[in-house]
Amino acid sequence: MEIDPQIAVIDFGSQYTQLIVRRLRELGWFSKLYQPSELRETGSPKAVILSGGPRSVSEADAPDIDFEYLRGLGVPVLGVCYGMQLLNKKWGGVVSPGKTREYGPAQLRPVGDGNPDPLFAGVSASSRIWMSHSDTCTQLPEGAKVIGTNSEGVAVALRWADGSYGIQFHPEVTHSHEGRQILQNFVDMIDDEPGFRMESFKDMLVEKIRVEVGEREVVCGVSGGVDSTVLAILLHEAGVKLRCIFVDNGLMRMDEADEVRAQFRTLGAELEVVDASERFLAKLEGVDEPEEKRRRIGDLFVDVFFEAAANVELLAQGTLYPDVIESATSGSIASTIKTHHNRVKRILDLQREGKVIEPLAELFKDEVRALGETLGIPREILFRHPFPGPGLAVRVPGEITAEKLRIVREGDAIFMRHLKTSGWYDRVWQAYCGLLPIKTVGVKGDERSYEWAVTLRAVISEDAMTADWVELPYELLRAISNEILNSVSGINRVFYDISTKPPASIELE
Repeated sequence: MEIDPQIAVIDFGSQYTQLIVRRLRELGWFSKLYQPSELRETGSPKAVILSGGPRSVSEADAPDIDFEYLRGLGVPVLGVCYGMQLLNKKWGGVVSPGKTREYGPAQLRPVGDGNPDPLFAGVSASSRIWMSHSDTCTQLPEGAKVIGTNSEGVAVALRWADGSYGIQFHPEVTHSHEGRQILQNFVDMIDDEPGFRMESFKDMLVEKIRVEVGEREVVCGVSGGVDSTVLAILLHEAGVKLRCIFVDNGLMRMDEADEVRAQFRTLGAELEVVDASERFLAKLEGVDEPEEKRRRIGDLFVDVFFEAAANVELLAQGTLYPDVIESATSGSIASTIKTHHNRVKRILDLQREGKVIEPLAELFKDEVRALGETLGIPREILFRHPFPGPGLAVRVPGEITAEKLRIVREGDAIFMRHLKTSGWYDRVWQAYCGLLPIKTVGVKGDERSYEWAVTLRAVISEDAMTADWVELPYELLRAISNEILNSVSGINRVFYDISTKPPASIELE
C-alpha cells in the first residue's frame, strides 16, 4: 500500500531539497521526493516543485525532466534555482553561466507597483531572500514574464506562458524571510484543500501495517527513545503479533531499564528486557580506544538481540524519511549496527528476504512526535533528549568501569532533575553529565582528595550537525555543581562545557 503524494518534489541535488518537503508538510500538504527519472511514478500529484541543484543546465549530461509529461499533468509547477533554469531552457529561453557565483542574501522586489503576481501576494516590496546559483536566465522565451527582480534589476522570478513559475532563490530556508509566505501562495493555487492530518495519517499507517504484516510475528527493538517507542506503540495499535525487546547493555542512564519497562506497561504493550550488562562490561574491560569500544558494543548488541529474537519472521525498524532520502537508517537496530561496525549481514539478509518493515519511513522527526501524541504517548517520552547508541560509553572516555558509570549516572540524574524543575529541560536540545579522563587535587573536609572531574554539557541544535552551548543561569549551574560535589562520591571538580560544534563534538567521544 503506497501513500500517494499530494505534492511531488523533484530532486536535482540541492542541499536544501529536503527542506522543501518539510515546509510543504508544515503547510498541511503531504509531499515526497522523487528523482527526475521518477516523474511518471508520482501518480497524480496536486503540484510539482523542481528543486535546486549543483549542476549547470548547460552541461551535456545535466539532469533533465520529461517536460511534455510535466506539462500534461496540468497542475501548478514551481522551479527553484536549477529548476527555474531548466524550465526556462525547456520553454526555449537561454541560460548562461554567470561571471560570479551568487551565494548568500539578496533582495527580492516583486514587480507590479502594488499589484504583484499572486505568487508574491502579501510579500514586502523589498524582501530578503537567499541565493545559491551560478547560472542566469539571460534570455526569456515568448510569453514569459518577469514577476520579481533583485536590487540590481536582474530577473529572479519568472512566470511562463502556461502559468508555471520559476524563482532564482530558496524560499524553503529561513534566510529567505518571507519564503514561507511564497510557498503558501504557491500551494494556494492548487485546486484542492490540504489534507495532511496526523490523526488520519495514523489510521492509514495502521491499516498499511495490518496488510503488510498479516499473521506474521513482528520483532521490534526498543531503546526507550522517541523513534523506537512510537514504532512499537504503533505496531501495538495495529494489533499485530508483536515482540518488543529491550537490551540493557549496562550503559544506560540511572534506572533507565526500569523506566522503559514502566512506560510500556502504562502504554499497554508487553516488553521483554534482556539484562546483558555484565556481558557488555566484560567485553569492554581494558578497552580505551573509542572506535574499538563502539565496535564491541555494536557487535555484542546484535548478538544479544538476535539470541533473544530467535527466528525472526519480520523485523521492524524505526527508519525515518531523512534516512530514506540519505540511504541511511536512524533510531533502529540497523542504525546501531551501522554506527558501530560494518558487519550488517544479518540485517541485509532479512531485507533481501523481505522480512524488514519500516512503518515510519514517510515521516520526519517532529512528525514522529506528532504521531506519538495521537497514540497517547506522554510528552516526557516524546520530547526526551537524544541519547547516543553506545550509551554512556561515549560519555566516559577511556576504559569503562562500573565505578565510572556510577559517577556519570549519579551526576547526570542530578543535572536532569535541576533542568526539569527549573524549566530549562525543554529549552535545551540535549544535555548530559560526562566524566573527564583526569583526576585533580581537591580538599574535602580537612583532607586532600585526588578524584575525578566531570563536565556538564547543554546544547541547542536542529540536527546535531552543528550545535551551540546553552547559557544556563549561573545560579542554576551553582546549584547543580554544589549538589554533585556534595552527593556524588569520587568527584571533586565540575566543569561546564562552552564549546560549539564544530570544532568540538557534542559527545565526549
